[in-house]
Amino acid sequence: MNSTTPNTASAAANDFFETAETGGLDAAIERGRAALLARQHQDGHWCFELESDCTITAEYILMMHFMDEIDDVLQEKMARYLRDTQVKDAHGGWPQYYDGDIDLSCTVKAYFALKAAGDDPEAEHMRMARKAILAQGGAAKANVFTRILLALFEQVPWRATPYVPVEIMLLPRWFPFHIEKISYWARTTTIPLTILCSLKAKAANPRKIHIRELFVTPPEQERDYFIRGGLLNRTFLVLDKIGRFVDRFIPKGVRQHAIKKAEDWFLPRMNGEDGIGAIFPPMVNCLEVMKLLGYPKDHPARQTCLRSIQKLVVQRADGTAYCQPCVSPIWDTVWSALALMHTSDDDATQEAIAKSTDWLTSKQELELKGDWAVKAPDLAPGGWAFQYNNAYYPDIDDTAVVAALLHIQDRRRGESGRHRVNTDRAMDWMIGLQSKNGGFAAFDADNTHYHLNAIPFADHGALLDPPTEDVSGRVAAALAVLARPQDQESLRRCIDYLRSTQLEDGSWWGRWGSNYIYGTWSVLAGLALAGEDLRQPYIRKAVEWLRSRQNADGGWGETNDSYIDAGLRGTNRSVSTPQTTAWALLAQLALNEASSDSVKRGIAFLLANQQSSGALEGLWYHPTHNAPGFPRVYYLKYHGYTAYFPLWALSRYRQLTQSAAA
Repeated sequence: MNSTTPNTASAAANDFFETAETGGLDAAIERGRAALLARQHQDGHWCFELESDCTITAEYILMMHFMDEIDDVLQEKMARYLRDTQVKDAHGGWPQYYDGDIDLSCTVKAYFALKAAGDDPEAEHMRMARKAILAQGGAAKANVFTRILLALFEQVPWRATPYVPVEIMLLPRWFPFHIEKISYWARTTTIPLTILCSLKAKAANPRKIHIRELFVTPPEQERDYFIRGGLLNRTFLVLDKIGRFVDRFIPKGVRQHAIKKAEDWFLPRMNGEDGIGAIFPPMVNCLEVMKLLGYPKDHPARQTCLRSIQKLVVQRADGTAYCQPCVSPIWDTVWSALALMHTSDDDATQEAIAKSTDWLTSKQELELKGDWAVKAPDLAPGGWAFQYNNAYYPDIDDTAVVAALLHIQDRRRGESGRHRVNTDRAMDWMIGLQSKNGGFAAFDADNTHYHLNAIPFADHGALLDPPTEDVSGRVAAALAVLARPQDQESLRRCIDYLRSTQLEDGSWWGRWGSNYIYGTWSVLAGLALAGEDLRQPYIRKAVEWLRSRQNADGGWGETNDSYIDAGLRGTNRSVSTPQTTAWALLAQLALNEASSDSVKRGIAFLLANQQSSGALEGLWYHPTHNAPGFPRVYYLKYHGYTAYFPLWALSRYRQLTQSAAA
């Protein structure tokens, strides 16, 4: 537990009152407001960096070697980034997230990329990484996606990878496996990957880089590439072996037909320079497939695909560069606008919010029926994506927050109904994708074919998109804000789902942010807006859980280790972070708890930790990865989270305390 002693709490509260009395709260909000406004793009949107672990950058380097299209200048900048993110003073490898333990797959990819970039294997940092990899059992123990990459570079035999034939494109929908039964990110990644695997593609690898030194047993002699788990897992492994045997008898015409069907599937979804799925892995797979299938280098589709990948690169002033997994403009814009709403009534702020809502309105998808339509063929589109453009895959989470923002903005400006068409389309679309259990997923309805997580290909456990507590909490908030009579039954079912998913200690799990504090804030904010009686025991239990996790410095922090060890729920090894503190505060402020000692100490923490100078002046910063891409597998650092969430917490606190005083 990170609870504080009474004396520490009292001292922090006194410090807060002294700061507030000297205008510190107003000054901090003003600095944060100015800093956020300065980062708005001319057309009205915000887009902060979205950083992952080392794997995406390592894969970018290796992609250049696969294609034999190596930009040596960019490669060296990315190599510097990889060297800088190596944890040399602890384990010598690369973690999945800041302050995490070594991750074997991350470390294998980073080592391979650095060697491809020209690093001497006998350099100290390379020897350190190699020792760490071998201590973990060697590269043969890396995860499935890493072994597929190694097979493409002929570093392991193809039997080291799962059998994923392109003929899955020909399977009927009733079959136990079908591409429509997996999540959007898995679907867009897997379909081009099946072509690479079925044709056993070979990287150009012009500099003939190998990593045989990373194997305990020579890769061709290794016999234990797959973990044998429960009965279902072992059954799928048997089927995997049968599939490999049968593969040699597949008629050439059938394979070509399946490849054509896969090609016909991904080409319409290429999404221009925003890329297929608007995420890095399927973009790379499609680029490599186009080379494999003979698309010339100057083919428009291949050129556009390459540009979509290149647009994800961030070049930093320190001479390093890294590749983002995707970009987050819709998400950043809607939260930035909400954060600014209570900071000031001046013309500049109100104009910035108005420009942001105009920009967001232009990004709503009202025409194309994406993959979600398989479950709801008669439903009209109306959602927003997470990225600039991703028409096939709008995001329920983004849509809920944008719809609520538009409605609130109309109400504040006295223009009730201005965006009624937009919000009605959005709400109808979201409700049409409510899952049977009352909850909401990110992209699909009832994507709950859990048996598929047992197939050898799914060792990451992230093949599906089931309903989650955090998304459902935000949909509940949107339903409550718009308060359409026809949505009341949907809201009731959503609340029932949220009540059923509360954990014994009072918290909720967070799928899309780290972790239980994020999940608990997401749910409590939705329940409060939905009009739930805030005195109910289950809500009070959640509040007390949050307060029990408050650190001695007044803030909150949560390690991503809590995705591995539930005993670490809501805790951090040693530090509080601005975004986690803001989430804990916003949860309590949603319940009108502004006068509590816990809230006052949290506000004091944010005031004390605002950046006072430098490039981030007026904002907050912490190097923590603050969200999972896939829990236990892949993590993200939203740079915007330390810009808008703390500011929103401060301005919301001021608003409530001023209202109470009046």
